[in-house]
Amino acid sequence: MKKLYDWTMSLASSKHAPFALGAIAFAESSFFPVPPDVILVPMTLAEPKKAWYFAALCTIASVAGGALGYAFGALFYDTVGLWLIHLYGYAEKMESLRAFYAQWGAIFILVKGLTPIPYKLVTIVSGLLAYNFPLFIGLSLITRGARFFILAAAINHFGDAIRLKLESHFGLFIGMMAAIVVGGFALAAKMF
Repeated sequence: MKKLYDWTMSLASSKHAPFALGAIAFAESSFFPVPPDVILVPMTLAEPKKAWYFAALCTIASVAGGALGYAFGALFYDTVGLWLIHLYGYAEKMESLRAFYAQWGAIFILVKGLTPIPYKLVTIVSGLLAYNFPLFIGLSLITRGARFFILAAAINHFGDAIRLKLESHFGLFIGMMAAIVVGGFALAAKMF
C-alpha cells in the first residue's frame, strides 16, 4: 500500500491532475461510479494552497456532468427509460414519484448531492421527471459546491493529521471509498 500511496500522491501533484479531477467529477455525475473524492483528497493534501481551486473545479465539472446526466434522463425517457421502467416494474410508481419530485424535488436534490448516494441517479431522475432545469443547475451548484468546499476546508484544517492517517491507513481509505460507492448504490436501489 505504501507504493500505491506514493504513486497516488505523486500523481496528485502532477500537472495533469486538475484535468483528471475535472474529468472524474464530470463523469461521476452522469455515468462513472467512482467519486471525485478519491483524487480530490490526495490532490488537496499534495497542494493545500490550491484546495479552493480544486473544490471549485470539482463543483463546476460535477454540475456540468450533472447536466449531461439530466440530458440522459430527459432524452432517453421515451425509449430506453420507459423500457427500463417497465422491465423493473416501476410503471405504477412513476406517478407517485412525479408527485413526490414536484413537491420535494429541491430538498431531494440538495440532500442527495451531499450523501454517498451516487449523484448520477439524482441527475438522471431529475431529467427523467423533467424537473425545472435552471433550478436543477442552481441546486446542484449549491449541494455539490457545499460537498467539495467542506471537504477542502476539512483537509486544509486537518491536513497534517489526515496525511499521517492516510499514509499509514491508505488501504483502509481505499476500502472505505469502495464501501461508500457500493453502499450508495445499495441505498439508492432501495429508494427507487
